[in-house]
Amino acid sequence: MQTEMLEVFREVARQRSITAAAATLRYTQSAVSRQVAALELEVGARLFDRLPRGVALTGEGRCLLEHATAVLDRLALARREVTAVHAGTAGRLRVGAFATADAALVPRALARFRAGHPDVRLSLIEGVTGRLLAALLAGDADVALVTTSADRPFDDPRFTTHHILDEPVLLAVPRHHELASAASVPPAAPVSLAALADEAWIAGSATPEETLLGPSVRLGFRPRIDFVAAEWTAKLGFVAAGLGVTLVPALAARAAPADVRLLPLDPAEFPPRTVLAATLAGRTTPATVTGFLAVLRDLAVT
Repeated sequence: MQTEMLEVFREVARQRSITAAAATLRYTQSAVSRQVAALELEVGARLFDRLPRGVALTGEGRCLLEHATAVLDRLALARREVTAVHAGTAGRLRVGAFATADAALVPRALARFRAGHPDVRLSLIEGVTGRLLAALLAGDADVALVTTSADRPFDDPRFTTHHILDEPVLLAVPRHHELASAASVPPAAPVSLAALADEAWIAGSATPEETLLGPSVRLGFRPRIDFVAAEWTAKLGFVAAGLGVTLVPALAARAAPADVRLLPLDPAEFPPRTVLAATLAGRTTPATVTGFLAVLRDLAVT
């Protein structure tokens, strides 16, 4: 049963006239009559009684009209929703992000995106890179923010990457640390590895190669890790208490308490890490993801 037949049938029923329906639909009267006859043949019942002036629905016609109206209305709704999803004004956006991206960048981006796309359903998955990429592969996320560095590039053919920003790494020290005092007059000079040789460190792992210290370790730096803390709030709390120093991605700078100073580092010794947005390779990128990436890039330069 073709939808065109149902549309013609509904219009004839509405107008109670084949002639009037043909004029509305811009068909010839004979074309409308053929469509009605073909539909009657298909359902095996007379749908209209032909009257001296116009037509009237039969009992079978009234029954079919109810279903035809429901089918056509549902198809019209489907077309509107598909158009909205194609335009990125409806549907869903499931974002995966690492913890420091969730400190400011991702919530600001989602807030701006929502303001322009109020009918898109938003959700967040937080985790480390492995979990986020697994969520992409499982179909549980539409886009995932991940990080990489020059010495450990992201190279996985299963994903397409989109550059968002290059993020400096900062040194967090207690407010009264001598390095903080030396940097009190801007512009602060970048801190070098040599100045950090005797510092106690707070890191996310007892193995420095697995932390932000990794690139510096590969340059020969040997940090003394006194405390292991996974959460950034805990690391910064230990720094504030004077128990050591730690590295902080620039995205997490807003989380630093007032009694912690964030200092620039020598980028040759502490290279910035690259923030990428990953999507599945070989898949059509949803319009919602394209729009969200544009917002992320815009915020990254402001």
